[in-house]
Amino acid sequence: MTLLEAPPPTRGSDFAKLSRLVAAEGLLERRPGYYAIRIGLVLGLFTAGWTAFALVGDSWWQLPVAVLLAVAFAQVTLLAHDLAHGQVFRSRRTSRIAGLIAGNLAVGLSYGWWMDKHTRHHANPNHEEHDPDVAPDILIWSRKQAEHSSGVARFIGRRQAYLFFPLLTLEGLNLRVSSFRALRRKTLKNRGVEAALLIAHNLAYVGGVFAVLPAGKALVFLAVHLACFGVYLGCTFAPNHKGMPTLTGENSLDYLRKQVLTSRNVRGGRLMDVALGGLNLQIEHHLFPSMPSPNLHRARPIVREYCASLGVDYAECGLVESWAQALRHLHEVGEPLRRVKA
Repeated sequence: MTLLEAPPPTRGSDFAKLSRLVAAEGLLERRPGYYAIRIGLVLGLFTAGWTAFALVGDSWWQLPVAVLLAVAFAQVTLLAHDLAHGQVFRSRRTSRIAGLIAGNLAVGLSYGWWMDKHTRHHANPNHEEHDPDVAPDILIWSRKQAEHSSGVARFIGRRQAYLFFPLLTLEGLNLRVSSFRALRRKTLKNRGVEAALLIAHNLAYVGGVFAVLPAGKALVFLAVHLACFGVYLGCTFAPNHKGMPTLTGENSLDYLRKQVLTSRNVRGGRLMDVALGGLNLQIEHHLFPSMPSPNLHRARPIVREYCASLGVDYAECGLVESWAQALRHLHEVGEPLRRVKA
């Protein structure tokens, strides 16, 4: 399964019935007008940020510009997410080219590496053996992982709820490092193109900053920009699954329950949609990954009512509460590590 596809529903399955209800409302049809406007606005924000950087010049007023550019980078990344899911274009080739431009060239994030990682996440959300987003590399997501943890994860796991947001300030840098590391994989498609675009981005990004700012201010600008970018992305993705049930090889759920029971929606209006790029409607997105993000709101009452008829829990809360649930979960699963001496 790729990001451009959901598994074909088995006729008569719970998901098949829901899929027919959603398709009947035309919610799987693409929205070219919406994406033309969104791409234009995001491109405008991205251009405005770098224009402001050039105009402000050698000044500490560049720090607000760094924050503005962090927002712009995050919005480009959220747009690349929609491209990866085939929400924007019908053609996979067009989606891939646009994704490489948005990911590799614009923000320095390997589109191919991220797409492979995100595909595995969608196939098995919150599954401890198969979802890379809950791998115990730095943070621990279950008591079982705590019992078998070692190294950095074991050390951080004791206080990970308190360290979660501070660690997000490093996520922007981590994504860049991971993108370059991915180039060593022979399985990565279009490695040459990916490498060329990543190098071009970093030369323009780092070179441009140091060309305008002296070394000290340049380093502070880069630190603020990458920190804010990482926190923005982390605060966007953390509410989706963190604190929801994790699955293991012992669990056997059908497609609908696997996606719904491990996902959480975030309540809010259009402003929330813009800020989180539609990922606030995570349940509908996971059930129908190729559904254009503006259609998710219309799908929500259909999915929620259908889940209620099946007796399937449908998790939904506010943004702050979603963060609180994620942090409480991190604190609870780290409890076994706090009972043992360092």
